[in-house]
Order: sequence, then structure tokens, then C-alpha cells
Amino acid sequence: MRNLELKARCPDPEAVRARVERLGARYVGVLAQRDTFFATGGPGRLKLREVDDGPAELIAYRRADIAAAKSSDYDIYPVADPERLRAVLTAALGDAGVVEKRRRLYLLDHTRIHLDQVRGLGDFVELETVLDGEVEAAAHAELARIAAGLGIECDALVAVAYVDLLTARSPG
Repeated sequence: MRNLELKARCPDPEAVRARVERLGARYVGVLAQRDTFFATGGPGRLKLREVDDGPAELIAYRRADIAAAKSSDYDIYPVADPERLRAVLTAALGDAGVVEKRRRLYLLDHTRIHLDQVRGLGDFVELETVLDGEVEAAAHAELARIAAGLGIECDALVAVAYVDLLTARSPG
């Protein structure tokens, strides 16, 4: 599976939420997520996503670390016993960090809009435009249109994953 992604710091989440609603995005709900990342030793990432009151998933993905719209190739596998899988993967690969966030999810056209409050980092907006049979140029245009509608500024863009930002903040 493949999508286009864009992530930015969000100094005024309520203003962005109001813009999301003015664009006509459909509110899906709030998700409390815990992502445990594992050391892969390769270019890709592997994380176990646990959602309060929801299913767990193992997600493998690859994307460039650039502060711009970027493509992401990913695979998702449903997990019945996340505690056991976390223990097995930690023993085999090592833990690369944990990200806890509260995510407000909206949908607009082919784009998932995430308004994230990340523990230890603050507020962010993340856009994911799914390339499910869509022409990549059309997906880029949709992502750019939504980013402009939300007022996302170039200097607010974030190149790396939340786990990298947390790791950079940690002493040692």
C-alpha cells in the first residue's frame, strides 16, 4: 500500500481544527494511540500500534526523511495479542522508542487529516493521501490543496517521525 504524507508543527490546533471543518472534512473521532517502534537495522521502520478501545496493528513502512510531501510504502497486519508480540519483537530486535498520542481524525476526499497531541512533543497536523488507484499527480495536488487550506507553512514542516523527535530530545 502507498500514500503521500506531510507533517507539520501546529502552534494553534483550534484554528487548524476550524479550517479542517470549513474545508468540509468528516470528523471520525479521537484515537488514543501508543506506537512502539522496533530497531530494524534497515531503511524501513516497524511499529506496533495499540489503540484504546480498538484493534492493534503491526505496521512496516518506508519513507524518506524530508520536510516536504513524501511517499510512504507500508504494510499493515492485524494483531490479536499485542502484549505478546511486543515482548517477542523487543526481545528479537530491541525497542527503538515509544510514541503516545491523542489523534483527532478527519477524512476529506482521499486524505486522512490527523490533529495530533504527542506526549513530550506538543501539537502537530499530519496529512496522509492514499494512493489507492489514484494518479500520483492528482494525489499530490489534493495534498497540496488541503495543506494550503489548513494554512500549513513551509517552516513548520517536519522531516522525521515522532519517535525521532523524541529520541533527539532524550539525554544520552
